[in-house]
Amino acid sequence: MRRLLCILVLFSSCSFSGKTTRKKLAAARAEAPFDAIIVPGVPLENGQWSRIMKGRVYWAKYLFDQGIARNIIFSGAAVYTPYVEAEAMKQYALALGLPEAHLFTETSAEHSTENVYYSYQVAKAHGFTHIAVASDPFQTKLLKRFIRKKVDPQVRLIPFVVDTLQMLEPTMTDPVIDFSELKQVPFTSIVERESIRQRWRGTRGKNIDYRK
Repeated sequence: MRRLLCILVLFSSCSFSGKTTRKKLAAARAEAPFDAIIVPGVPLENGQWSRIMKGRVYWAKYLFDQGIARNIIFSGAAVYTPYVEAEAMKQYALALGLPEAHLFTETSAEHSTENVYYSYQVAKAHGFTHIAVASDPFQTKLLKRFIRKKVDPQVRLIPFVVDTLQMLEPTMTDPVIDFSELKQVPFTSIVERESIRQRWRGTRGKNIDYRK
């Protein structure tokens, strides 16, 4: 986790500041509970979660345990590795004690914009109306304009608060999970399927059919 926090500091100019994340968390508490929070995916690396995935899952757990979120939607396909990101994150959430009835997955998204847009459709399909995106300060800031312009300006952002994760770090366990059933075979990484230009289009939400 300390490595993750150092990375966030390096990208601080492109992410929400600590002061802003604390304000957004306070605002979220005032608006709570949210029907659902959307948690964008991260690749499962060699059958194990990265520090970034760990941070996002634990932040989702924190928001659920605090009564800020009633449900969690994990999003992400098998993009860079053969493992479906959303399902991997759900398995970690279950191992941490979160109830399965409140965990949902969206398994088509290959880019952060798609994570939000497709998960928003999942939320609406389940009748959820009060929705937020919960992720790291870097990703949430990058998604701010897209959410406002292309998704719903009423969707809130709850970037994780670094100080809070530091406080939680001593309690963060690393469950051992067998992900073999989540492995897609055959599998081709998006790096081999798409050019840099194509991936950049996806990052900007250009692959989404907004008419659906």
